[in-house]
Amino acid sequence: MPDTNTAFFELDGDRYVGNDGARGPWTHNGCHGGPAAGAVARSAEKAVPDKQLVRLTLDLFRPVPVSGFTIQTTVGRNGRIVATVALTVVDDTGRACASATALLMAQQDIGEVTTAAFELPDRAAARLTPFRRIRGGHELRTFADVVEVMTPRGTPLTLGPNTAWMRTPRLVSGEQDSAFVSVCALADCGNGFSRNQDADEVTFINTDLSINLHRAPSGEWIGAQFTSRWESNGTGLSNAILFDDHGPIGSAQQCLLLQRPDKA
Repeated sequence: MPDTNTAFFELDGDRYVGNDGARGPWTHNGCHGGPAAGAVARSAEKAVPDKQLVRLTLDLFRPVPVSGFTIQTTVGRNGRIVATVALTVVDDTGRACASATALLMAQQDIGEVTTAAFELPDRAAARLTPFRRIRGGHELRTFADVVEVMTPRGTPLTLGPNTAWMRTPRLVSGEQDSAFVSVCALADCGNGFSRNQDADEVTFINTDLSINLHRAPSGEWIGAQFTSRWESNGTGLSNAILFDDHGPIGSAQQCLLLQRPDKA
């Protein structure tokens, strides 16, 4: 049974120190991109607390260490409606591991509007299914051991496009996640949940993550429809439509580095 009670991170002053669930599959001291993105989103929201985070783009240069990192923030603009924040994830030696930009907007009630139709997958018919683990670079406990996943009728995730729901631990021990932070873990799963071949044939590390939300989600379970497109030039792209029990909430996209394992 997944351990959803232990947060992804503990705070040590302004340092994030990862628990086992923050670890990704590729390296023993590398964070899964979802918890790392959640930490960056949290920092962006704290930098501009009077606006809603609507877009986060994270560029991943090297593994974000589970052993500890800090996030440097710079508010670029903070106007009446729109604010921007630049963020850098730094390891304990001062080396940059990732950089990000965030867009925040003031919210206003404009009344009912027309929007595009969306056929909402039925979570009532979904069932728990084992996390489809990636055969990565170690055998330690990871993100896969602390999240819960549901699929339509509980069928296992297959190669190619998939629909799934996820429930995750809190980002930081003793702290309630914001709506945006609660989406980040699932948003970074597109490369794995919609992979077209297994990692012993082709590895598919994402080099970035972009999340756009047009509505704050509600509820513990967040869903996504994932699709990945791979090319023989070593580049791939994963797309996800994100939703809750009431309808779509946004989208996520990852650029993928495709490599043969013997050449990685």
